[in-house]
Amino acid sequence: MLGLELRDTLAVAVALDDRGQVLARAEADAGADLSAAAFAALDRVRAASPGTSWPGVASTNPDSPATLAALQSLASRHAGPFLHEAAIASGTAAAVAETWIGAARDVHDAVYFAVADRTTAGIVRNGVRVTGAHRRAPAIAWLALNPVEREDYRKVGCLEAEVAAAGIVRRLVWRIKAGDRSRVQDLVNDDLAAITLEQVLEAARQGDGVSISVVRDTAKYLGMAAANLVAIADPEMLVLGGVMSAAADLFLEPVRTELARRLPGPMMQALAVAPALLGADAPAIGAARLAAAAPQ
Repeated sequence: MLGLELRDTLAVAVALDDRGQVLARAEADAGADLSAAAFAALDRVRAASPGTSWPGVASTNPDSPATLAALQSLASRHAGPFLHEAAIASGTAAAVAETWIGAARDVHDAVYFAVADRTTAGIVRNGVRVTGAHRRAPAIAWLALNPVEREDYRKVGCLEAEVAAAGIVRRLVWRIKAGDRSRVQDLVNDDLAAITLEQVLEAARQGDGVSISVVRDTAKYLGMAAANLVAIADPEMLVLGGVMSAAADLFLEPVRTELARRLPGPMMQALAVAPALLGADAPAIGAARLAAAAPQ
């Protein structure tokens, strides 16, 4: 089975066997042509795993013109019902993957929540993905957690503006411009535009006070968002992905703490919380799983 994730500037393809083992993986930079990147990534995994069926497709932004154009191009070559349904949201596909072979294996009701360059989430209810009337649920990036109105909130959503990679870096930069001193400045020779998320996280690990404060604020937003997801979905398990699993040493316990502050005791006691196991390939794996299960 084949799975493809279309990101803003990257296409990631995987070929799997029926147990979910990755037989081949490829990625291609999109540049200005996401369609070409999708074909390139798929062709590479097909070469390593010939005879696989049409791909399932996940996207970090299913409504974008680039994604829609790529889907049209793919459908012309890989005719299949799953492609014609349009791309599934990456968070939903990742939730399917984690309940299939990941941290929530054999769990019937689970919520997946991840933060990286984008903010994504997915809900599996009774073993079936929940997508809403227009295939957008849960649109976690747009969760409103701050009553202040800001232009970036209107562009990408309140939660994503605060906790995705660019938002975390932006908050550190604001602190520096307000007069705080961070060792991250030394790493980039005071070129604030060169700061990366990885530098912020590593500085927090090394005791940089400003970075620690930014991480704490991020964990508070993440815990609030996770609590809202749990309150709505009432899952057996909450799976935390992206930076919350990759940097679990910084985020996992603070997010658990925020969850416990914001959920009633019985709900928190009944909830299992686990870091994701499948990493950044979870959406492509989940898309492959969904395509394999689609009517032929």
